[in-house]
Amino acid sequence: MVVQQNAALPDGLEISGYRIVKKIAVGGFSIVYLAQDADGQDVAIKEYLPAALVHRKHGELLPVIAPEHRDLYRIGLKYFFDEGRALASIVHPNVIRVLNFFRANETVYLVMSYEHGRSLQEHLARRRHKGYKPLVSESAIRRIFAQVMDALREVHTHKLLHLDLKPANIYLRTDGTPLLLDFGAARQTLQTDLSTLHPMYTPGFAAPELYTKKELGPWTDIYSIGASMFNCMVGVPPQSATERTRDDRMDEFYGELETIYSPELLKLVRWSLMLDPLQRPQSVFALQKPMRHLVEQEITPNTLLSRIRKLVN
Repeated sequence: MVVQQNAALPDGLEISGYRIVKKIAVGGFSIVYLAQDADGQDVAIKEYLPAALVHRKHGELLPVIAPEHRDLYRIGLKYFFDEGRALASIVHPNVIRVLNFFRANETVYLVMSYEHGRSLQEHLARRRHKGYKPLVSESAIRRIFAQVMDALREVHTHKLLHLDLKPANIYLRTDGTPLLLDFGAARQTLQTDLSTLHPMYTPGFAAPELYTKKELGPWTDIYSIGASMFNCMVGVPPQSATERTRDDRMDEFYGELETIYSPELLKLVRWSLMLDPLQRPQSVFALQKPMRHLVEQEITPNTLLSRIRKLVN
């Protein structure tokens, strides 16, 4: 089924005290705008507008909701509003800051801080284009994901799961510090049954339990952390969870990476990517302990060269 692209709000539109500057991103569930508040400060505004459920033509503000989709649209709207409320309570240097949320035009808007930089996915694409080997150094992976784990642990403390963690949703500020973005798949799943609404997941980064009715928890996001670290090493995501259940070839990749990355880091990635949720770390804290040990024992180029020589000899 082909899903139409909804028309964005017009540039210059004033809405609840904010002025839309331009559209900056479109996804399956939302449109994101650069806007300015009453003081002229830049903000990002995310508008709930699932393309599969509603349609909005150019020149219109209100979405048209098909009668058969109205109930599902309202459920999603409630989740989106609840997420805004929950995320607004999170203040962490590595989590996107939700400044405000409001209803208008028969939908909901999240107002977030506007950051300068680029996504980790864009960073990987640039390095791959320039032929960097390794694609991302071990020290950079450890530095980035130690902070990602700090952010995710804070999210879990607020009874939220991200459920769509991947390089496209990890933003690197201009100083290199990471920021968790796009909680469009996030739900209060530590306390809520989500069987009524299924967000879209990204193959390779999605844990196997997202495709089944098994319980979701912190271990579900931990799988995505492992997949994102793997993506930084190889340049592509791991096999999808459904493929791995039929023919798991991940050991082949791990073997090739042994000459580039330390056994300790690869052990973390393997542990995070276990297909059985019970064999993964059950909390971010459990994963942080060995990661902090790695960060404290920074590998120098001479140490890495020594390890490579041992493998060759």
